Amino acid sequence: MALAPSSAAPSLRKGVQPLQAAEGSSFIWRKLHSLLGVIPIGAFLLEHLLSNFEALKGPIAYGDTVRFLNGLPLVRVLEWTFIFLPILYHALYGVWIWLRGKANVVYYPWAGNWMYVAQRYTGLIAFVYIGQHVWRQRFSGIMLPEHPYAAFNKVQVELNNPFMLAIYAIAMVAVCWHFAYGVWLFAAKWGITPGNTARRRFGWVCLAGGVLLCAMGLAGIYAFVRPKYQGTPADLTPPAVSQLYQTSTTQAKLA
Repeated sequence: MALAPSSAAPSLRKGVQPLQAAEGSSFIWRKLHSLLGVIPIGAFLLEHLLSNFEALKGPIAYGDTVRFLNGLPLVRVLEWTFIFLPILYHALYGVWIWLRGKANVVYYPWAGNWMYVAQRYTGLIAFVYIGQHVWRQRFSGIMLPEHPYAAFNKVQVELNNPFMLAIYAIAMVAVCWHFAYGVWLFAAKWGITPGNTARRRFGWVCLAGGVLLCAMGLAGIYAFVRPKYQGTPADLTPPAVSQLYQTSTTQAKLA
């Protein structure tokens, strides 16, 4: 008796689907979402970690960094154009992608599927953390653009709370993971790393970079809580800088 040929089960392949055209407007929004995650948000993350790393040199050095950044030309325009609005779009569109996506880690427990889940949850943690961090450090309490040398004390007071210290540490790990894996996804989806071998090798590069960034971020957090600088006063403005600020303010009022 002849046996009916059995239909082979469709093969499921792991991998990263490339961005494809002809997908309506979502193609453009996804490309913008992917690009903004690296430029400018990734660049801002690197700058922010490097700036916080300066806190290891002490409150005055950290105040100098905050003062320099807030003294850049058109700094408020740059702040909204390249930081706040890109982060807001990247976060909201990322949540929309998450709600429409399917992970299926129960049925397909592959590493890539778990990476997908981790990327979504770390992104949510990063969004909530950045939102509260920007509000508390930038828009509430003493205004750091006008009082840059109060920055060290302001962060220190917040991190002296063990609950907030734990939130900062967890969020730092989540942000660095999200960025490192996001760079790997960016390279895969934009065709920068074609093929499994290139992606695997670049994955190790992203992992090393993520660990390095996380170490820098945690070191920056430690700078504010280590015993050496505990009890830093809120007003650390050097006399020369304070006099210069008062003189420039007086001249601006008389002009």
